[in-house]
Amino acid sequence: MCSFAARHDRSKAVEILVKDLKVFASFNEELFKEITQLLTLENFRENEQLSKYGDTKSARAIMLVELKKLIEANPLFRDKLQFPNLKSSRLRTLINQSLNWQHQLCKNPRPNPDIKTLFVDHSCGQPNGARAPSPANNPLLGSIPKPGGFPQLGAHGPFQPAPTPVAPLAGWMSNPPAVTHPAVSGGAIGFAAMLKHPRTPSAANPSMDYPSGDSDHVSKRPRPVGLSEEVNLPVNMMPVTYPQSHSYPQDDFHKAVARTLSQGSAPMSMDFHPVQQTLLLVGTNVGDIGLWDVGTKERLVVRNFKVWELGKCSMALQAALVKDPTVSVNRIIWSPDGTLFGVAYSRHIVQIYSYHGGDDIRQHLEIDAHVGGVNDIAFAHPNKQLCIITCGDDKTIKVWEATSGTKQFTFEGHEAPVYSVCPHYKENIQFIFSTALDGKIKAWLYDNLGSRVDYDAPGHWCTTMAYSADGSRLFSCGTSKDGESHLVEWNESEGAVKRTYQGFRKRSMGVVQFDTTRNRFLAAGDEFVIKIWDMDNTSLLTTIEADGGLPASPRIRFNKEGTLLAVSTVDNGIKVLANADGVRLLRTLENRSFDASRSASETVTK
Repeated sequence: MCSFAARHDRSKAVEILVKDLKVFASFNEELFKEITQLLTLENFRENEQLSKYGDTKSARAIMLVELKKLIEANPLFRDKLQFPNLKSSRLRTLINQSLNWQHQLCKNPRPNPDIKTLFVDHSCGQPNGARAPSPANNPLLGSIPKPGGFPQLGAHGPFQPAPTPVAPLAGWMSNPPAVTHPAVSGGAIGFAAMLKHPRTPSAANPSMDYPSGDSDHVSKRPRPVGLSEEVNLPVNMMPVTYPQSHSYPQDDFHKAVARTLSQGSAPMSMDFHPVQQTLLLVGTNVGDIGLWDVGTKERLVVRNFKVWELGKCSMALQAALVKDPTVSVNRIIWSPDGTLFGVAYSRHIVQIYSYHGGDDIRQHLEIDAHVGGVNDIAFAHPNKQLCIITCGDDKTIKVWEATSGTKQFTFEGHEAPVYSVCPHYKENIQFIFSTALDGKIKAWLYDNLGSRVDYDAPGHWCTTMAYSADGSRLFSCGTSKDGESHLVEWNESEGAVKRTYQGFRKRSMGVVQFDTTRNRFLAAGDEFVIKIWDMDNTSLLTTIEADGGLPASPRIRFNKEGTLLAVSTVDNGIKVLANADGVRLLRTLENRSFDASRSASETVTK
C-alpha cells in the first residue's frame, strides 16, 4: 500500500486497504485506523513510524529480515531450518543415490551392476537361475555396502569402477564430516531421511567450559553402569501398576531380594559373567575390584588399586598419582566369552585381567590409555579380532588389540570429554557409537576417515547408549546438568528420537543408570527405586523398591539371561533380585554347595 501511496495512486492504495488489510480491523481496530489515516496524509512519511521509509525494495528487505527473526525465534521451526550443503554436481549425485537405492532392493545383486537407461527402474537379473541372498535391511546404517555398487556417473562416456563404499551411516549424516568419501554409497537409502531431518546445531550451552584431561572434577563424577550388547530379562517387581500398563506373568515380577552382598566401598560399575550367570564383577569408588559368586554368596576375589608397572607409565600419570592417589573405577566389563575382563579407572589407565575359573584371575595388560580419566571401556570383534575400546577426558576414543595392547586406531573429533562408547555391528558392518559431555553423539567405522554421525542427545550431557539383546533396537539414557533425565528409543534410519519414555517426575540427584533385558524391558535407577518400562510403551510400567536402602540413582545390572538383577545400596553393598527362574537357579546352586560340603565333612569324619 505504501508503494502506491508513494506514487500518489490513492485508488489502488484504497483497494489494497479494503481487500487485503481489512482483516486487521477484526482483532486490532486501532492498527487498522492508523493504516487508514495514512491515506489522508499528503506524504505518508509524516507518520513517525514511517519517517525513515526509503523505497519499496529496501522496505521489503527490512521486512524480510524481521520476518526471518520471527520465524527463527518460533520454537515450532527449531531444528527445521538448516538446509544441507549440496555440491554443484547435485543432480549427478541424486541420480547415483537413486540407482544405488534401486540396487539395494535387488534380490540378486550383481557385484558390478550397469545401467543403460534412466527411463526404467534398475533390477539385476537372476544369475543362471540361482537364487542369491536378499539384500540386508539395515535400519541403523541406512545403507549397507554391497559388493560393488553403481559407479559414479561421469560427465561423459562409459562408467568407471567405483571404490567400496565407506559411509554407510547415511541416515544419521545430517552434518557429514569434511573428509572426502566415495560419491556412490551402496544403497544410500538414508539420503532422503537426511534431507527430511536437517539438524540445527544445538544452542544449548554454547560456551560450555570443560575441564582438562587431568581435572579431578571429571574423574570423580558419577558413572553410569554402561552398556551391553547382550542383555537380559525381567526381575522382582513390586505390584505397582500404572495407566496403560500391560499385564505380565507373576513369575516375571518377583518381590524377593535373593542376595545381599557387603562390598565395603560404594559400587560404581557391575557386570555379570556372559556364561556363568551368577558370577558378578564389581568396581568401586576407591579403585577396588571384586568378584562374587552370587550363588554361594562368596566373594572369590578382591583387589585394591595398584599400578602394576609405574615406571612404564607416563609422567603425567605418575605426577597425578603423587598429587592425589585416590582412584575410582569408572567401568568394569567382561569380554564376550568371559576369558578377560577390563577395568577403566578415573586416572589414565585401564587394566585387563584374564580369568581362569574360580578365584583365579591374572594380570594380562596394563595400558596408559588417556590423559585424565578413562570414562568407559568395551570389547568388540572388528575383523574377527578381539579389541579393547576406551574413551576419556582427552576427548578421544582409542582401539587396542586385546592380546598385545597395540593401539590400532585413535578417533578424534569430539569437542568435550568422551563419556561412553557402544560398539555394535549390523550384518558385516562394525561400528562404534560415542557420546561426549556436550551431548554430541558420533559414530565411527574402524578406519581413519572421521566420524559418520554428529547428532545431539536429549539432555546434552551424560548419555549412554545400548542395544536390545537382539541388536535390533537402540536406546539411550541421559541426564542433563539440571538433573532432567531422558530415556529414549532411536529411529536408526533417520537419526531421530522415535519414542520418549515417561516417568522421571523429579530432578535426578545423580546420573541415571539404565539397562535393557530380553528385548522386552528397560530399567533405570532413579528416585531411590528401580523403574521398569515395556519397550513398546512409553508409560512407566512398575517400580522396584528392593526393600529400601537404595541410593538416589542406584547402579543396576542384569545378568545375561535376565534372571538376576544387581543393584547398589547406600551402605556400600549390593542387592541381587531374582525372578522365578533366578530363584530356582540360586536354590539349585545352594543345594549343590550343601551337598558338596556335606560330602567333604563325611569324608573327613571317616
